[in-house]
Amino acid sequence: MLSYTTHSLEKLEQLCKQLGFKVRYEKGNFRTGACVLQTSKVIVVNRFLNTESRINAIADVLTIIQLDEEISLLNEKQKQLLMSIKQTKLKI
Repeated sequence: MLSYTTHSLEKLEQLCKQLGFKVRYEKGNFRTGACVLQTSKVIVVNRFLNTESRINAIADVLTIIQLDEEISLLNEKQKQLLMSIKQTKLKI
């Protein structure tokens, strides 16, 4: 899986960007670390979370959203990262 560093967070943000999602950090009253606005492809992450929680929140979102056509937009490293995230969540 990913190490909990700002570099890993940037990798996830770039992955989301390639998939057509915008990641925003905002104040919210949602209970989980993030929520997805499906129609506008926006992932809203609680801005008060630390780096580890932000990474976990974005990874959780990436495991639950359907990414059929968007995967073709990724390069090989990004595809491997996405598959690694999905595989890790399946094991847990």
